[in-house]
Amino acid sequence: MNLRPETVPSHSLADLSNRLVPSPRMPVLFVGHGNPMNAISDNSFTREWQRVGAGLPAAQAIVVISAHWLTPGGTHITDAPRNPIIYDFGGFPDELYRVQYETHGDHEVAEILARHLMEYEARLDSQWGLDHGTWSVLKHLAPAPEVPVLQISIDYAKPLPELYDLFSRLRDLRRRGVVFIGSGNIVHALNRVKWGGGDAWDWAVEFDLQTADAIADGDVARLLDPYRSWSAARLAVPTDDHYRPMVAALSLLESDEQVGFFNTEIDLGSVGMRSFISAA
Repeated sequence: MNLRPETVPSHSLADLSNRLVPSPRMPVLFVGHGNPMNAISDNSFTREWQRVGAGLPAAQAIVVISAHWLTPGGTHITDAPRNPIIYDFGGFPDELYRVQYETHGDHEVAEILARHLMEYEARLDSQWGLDHGTWSVLKHLAPAPEVPVLQISIDYAKPLPELYDLFSRLRDLRRRGVVFIGSGNIVHALNRVKWGGGDAWDWAVEFDLQTADAIADGDVARLLDPYRSWSAARLAVPTDDHYRPMVAALSLLESDEQVGFFNTEIDLGSVGMRSFISAA
């Protein structure tokens, strides 16, 4: 992957101060994205995404942290004038590979994000586009965005508490017009999927409800150590790649905020669609 040659962005935050102007506090969301087919489906999940999207305030930028951009040993930020979409899956109908989602990036917004993450040596990346964890959801949440859309990768080498600290550095940008969206699944056990349908596994329901209670209570400590906190975690989260965007979204909440849940169902027996948005 080719990165922009500058690891440290060329402008200071002072230079960029007028790019994102002060605003009311923007919402932060975590979206359980589930099956890529949701991008072209009309179902209860996508209709709820549309409902939530219609209620979002006017933003200056949309920034997504997707489970499908893992960069072990570093944090990258998209930096291209136009965002190609990435069909990062296989075995689906041709219709899904023909989906288009036209968005643009913004170099100055990318630099602002990188400056906030300077301690973590965040790098600008002009090659990555929007993976399906981003565009399959935004097709419904923001069908034709006029503001820039960017992604931030997930450093898969970092323990969850460090990841929480990293993304918390971006919290103040919510008061400069940035809507942040984490996209993953809290329960994500593809090895236990019921392709033929059927009720959710008991352990999937158990873990979903346990983590939902912890999110509602602001019990961050338990959420950052799920395998020690809950016995069902080993089955519900065999790998934590899809859990990490929830941690990122959680870190962006301010201390006085509550969240509202939507799409609380478990799909295919073992894919939790539970999502949340910070309360106004």
